[in-house]
Amino acid sequence: MGLPALPRRYHPASIWLLYAVGLFPAAWTFYLGATGQLTGNPVKVFEHLLGEWALRFLILTLMISPLRDLAGINWLRYRRALGLLAFWYVVLHFSANMILDKRLAFDVIVEDITKRWFITIGMAALVMLIPLALTSNAWSIRRLGSRWTLLHRLIYPIAALGALHFCLSVKVIGPEQLVYAGLVILLIGWRLVRPRYMAWRRSRRSVNTGLAPAGPRPK
Repeated sequence: MGLPALPRRYHPASIWLLYAVGLFPAAWTFYLGATGQLTGNPVKVFEHLLGEWALRFLILTLMISPLRDLAGINWLRYRRALGLLAFWYVVLHFSANMILDKRLAFDVIVEDITKRWFITIGMAALVMLIPLALTSNAWSIRRLGSRWTLLHRLIYPIAALGALHFCLSVKVIGPEQLVYAGLVILLIGWRLVRPRYMAWRRSRRSVNTGLAPAGPRPK
């Protein structure tokens, strides 16, 4: 049995609610840091939180199709919002590093991007996300046609780069990094096997339909 469907009139409000809830961790942690309520290094804590939520939203974006295919849960209306939340968290993550941590020392920033592999990988993910964010609108879908779908498949390598960036940014890869990396690998793997699964499901449905016994004719 699937989840109860949300009435269509509530769809726009639910999407805006998702944006508000999705941005709340960033706003709340920034407030805690600005008021001196974060322990340790507030800048690093804030920067880490932004990067982790970016990866979470990337994973949630990739989960929309498997949820529909395997569980019959159709949350496609939220995929654009989740993708944009991932983009804005990546932008905030990079901005926190550039402004709060490096204090706009551009020579240091450029050196980090070119010489520290995990930052190079993270920057590549951000650059790849930009065209996806810019084309996340109905006009771009109509304008690009089938090319839009091809472009937005970049979300898979972007998620892989994000997980790799997270793993390489720590001295010791722990359970947290392994969980995120494992989820990304599973979701990319699903994307690779999905065409065969959907073809199998269609063929099974057609066979079942063809073999279904005819009911008694009304008298």
